[in-house]
Amino acid sequence: MPHPQDVERRLRFLRPAARRPPRVRRGVSLLPSLFTMGNMFCGYACIVYAMRGDFETAAPFIGFAIVLDMLDGRIARLTGTESDFGVELDSLADVISFGVAPAILSFAWGLSPLGRLGWAAGFIYVSAAALRLARFNIQSAAGGDKRYFVGMPSPPAAGIAAATVYVYPYGLHDYRAALPALAMVLVPALLMVSTIRFRSFKTIDLQMRRPYSVLLLIAMAIMAITTHPRFVLVGMAYTYLLSAFIGLAVSKIRHRGARGETDAASDGSAGPGRLDGPGDAGRTGRPGKGRSGG
Repeated sequence: MPHPQDVERRLRFLRPAARRPPRVRRGVSLLPSLFTMGNMFCGYACIVYAMRGDFETAAPFIGFAIVLDMLDGRIARLTGTESDFGVELDSLADVISFGVAPAILSFAWGLSPLGRLGWAAGFIYVSAAALRLARFNIQSAAGGDKRYFVGMPSPPAAGIAAATVYVYPYGLHDYRAALPALAMVLVPALLMVSTIRFRSFKTIDLQMRRPYSVLLLIAMAIMAITTHPRFVLVGMAYTYLLSAFIGLAVSKIRHRGARGETDAASDGSAGPGRLDGPGDAGRTGRPGKGRSGG
């Protein structure tokens, strides 16, 4: 008779080996995270200079943050270093740079004379930016049309305030003069949480061959920004804001035109075989119901 210990050893040998839980990868991808941290630093620097009253220095930091925010995701995709950690860190940095920083900049520049109404408008903007980023993360995970954003993205919305302050960095010190600043803050806030589609530039293939004239246009744009940065940047910011409404109007006009052509085609196909009255009988050569034909 075998010994009990031998039986236990054999049974232990026959049992399937327990699967070890997958090891969690520690560490982060350094290259895209550097751009994200730079984005966060620009938002912090904007807040510091805005609190000092140096609006001419504070506003460009939001522009730098927009450029860094565009680069970190693209670099992560090109290098294959995308991660959930990078997505969460990027969202937190965007809340600071494109939510808190523009709100404080706008309040210090033009909303402070409005008192409670001013800081309430700033908080509405921060809340809208946070909701916009949360909705964007959910929609990105679910997939969708990458050609458009649902609602105004937070970086261009922050660019509205930054470009306006940069073109007029002297501040608003009167109650009546500060009232237009409400529109500067509340309109982008409402657009961020809206369902209006804004064009996305993520689908642009930089590796595709382009005509030489494209390089010439890029060179002209760089020269325009370099020579007249205030007016060119404010024009770009408000043009992107208005582009959604222009696209919405064009799509409605096209939809009405297509529906009108469809209705006309259906009427034309049904017209020859339809009798609408006594006169149709004479045109078709068949006796009508209300006519004796004599």
